[in-house]
Amino acid sequence: MPQVFSRAEWSAAGATALLLIFSFPNFEFFPLAWIALVPLLVVIAKHPSPRRAILIGSLTGFVFFYATCYWLTYSMIHYGGIPTVLAYSLLLPGALVIGLFPGLFALFIAIVVKRWGTYALLLAPIFWASCEWFRLGVTGQLWNAIGYSQAQVLMGLMLNPARWGGVYAVGFLIVAVNAAIAVALLKRNVGAFVTLLAIICVSGVLSFVAIDALTDHPVSGAPPVLHVIALQPNVPMTLVKTIEETRELLDRHLSMSKQALDQLPLDNIPRLVVWPESPMNFTYANDQSFQELVAKFTRENHTSLIFNSLEPASDGGAYNSALLINEEGRLIAQYDKIRLLAFGEYVPLPQWLGGSLISGLVGDFTAGTKYTLMPVAGQKAGVFICIESAYPWIAQRLTHEGATFLINISNDGYLGPTAVMRQHLANAIFRAVENQKPLFRVTNTGFSASIRPDGYVQEMTEGYMPEVRRWDLTYSLSGATFYTRHGDIFVELCGALTILTFIAALVNKRRITK
Repeated sequence: MPQVFSRAEWSAAGATALLLIFSFPNFEFFPLAWIALVPLLVVIAKHPSPRRAILIGSLTGFVFFYATCYWLTYSMIHYGGIPTVLAYSLLLPGALVIGLFPGLFALFIAIVVKRWGTYALLLAPIFWASCEWFRLGVTGQLWNAIGYSQAQVLMGLMLNPARWGGVYAVGFLIVAVNAAIAVALLKRNVGAFVTLLAIICVSGVLSFVAIDALTDHPVSGAPPVLHVIALQPNVPMTLVKTIEETRELLDRHLSMSKQALDQLPLDNIPRLVVWPESPMNFTYANDQSFQELVAKFTRENHTSLIFNSLEPASDGGAYNSALLINEEGRLIAQYDKIRLLAFGEYVPLPQWLGGSLISGLVGDFTAGTKYTLMPVAGQKAGVFICIESAYPWIAQRLTHEGATFLINISNDGYLGPTAVMRQHLANAIFRAVENQKPLFRVTNTGFSASIRPDGYVQEMTEGYMPEVRRWDLTYSLSGATFYTRHGDIFVELCGALTILTFIAALVNKRRITK
């Protein structure tokens, strides 16, 4: 580090990091996100040194990501046998890399403030959205983007911008308010306070009012079109997979499902049972006895069944798949997980760097390529698996292809009873709002929940307990949101504006120098 931070810079980095940490699960003091960046912006604007700004911003990002993603160490410690100190040490490189993107944001801020003055801070939301999008593109991770801090606000309030700009748009408004507060604190004049008031008002309107009307609306008290039975079996991550243990767990799946089905009203409404992703690793294609068992179950109970299965891939590998068995006991749809978990389902390293060795330890799955929809009761289910909820384009593409409701099957058990459970749920909430579709989240260990199109979470399960939920699909909005139709066009525009602004700042510098 070329220069030691001043006390003000240390304080700003620490304050911003702490405010961000406390705005996310498991703390969830979501209003703090609307002021969290103020200390960082103020200290950069007072002394706009690009070199110092990138260091302060990276330090802030590192502390934030390290503290909120500590749960990555859980599986290393509890299942990998890695000493606690070593596990937390192994988390350092990843947090340092992810922390570079807030550093890049701080760099842009310092450059424009140095060129054009304090009011250039109002460009911050454009830069922030661009850096989050860039982070996803470079690292494959958008975890704990600032917009996710608002996921569980009562009744989905303040999530409407996700309908046109995704999670990036919610983050844009949060950072816009942060920037306006910073300008008001620095300038302390009428113009700055009027600007702050105007940005707060605009952000409020955009947060509470939808700007893209759908073609129809939910009808209160509408009859259900589908009964959904969601199973949370709580399969232990320490599963030995002996014949006896596997049989007992499969019997648990069947008995819990059967009991829930027997409690349904006697009507002609179709039924769907959903089992989550879990460490049981059903292998439907290669297990004839299992095929016969699920076919018998669906026929006798007049229900369709969606479950997770390890399926053979054409390249000799294996897919992490979701399969749909219909009421006649036939396999009619298969979705193969498209976005795999790095160092969990594949190793992003060439063999000469040890990729083959690590693959033998963590698995080496084949990524799917098709956005397959599952026909159920005249509806089309868009099913995505586990960490795919953290990639906005997957649910968006499934909805664009015609999904009328969404299902996320997941297993967070290997990460323990940590903040990841609520953080992962936050991703699913945004996928429902972005596409204005009901979303059923079915997990092995929690949290399972029914999520309305407005983001409101209903009937959430407890963690690490076997539970069953019965949900009714009562409607499906047939219109498509702006986000469903156009995807990430909003943040792509922010990216283009960031590049143009950066070029303009460099050109302006040359002119000043001359």
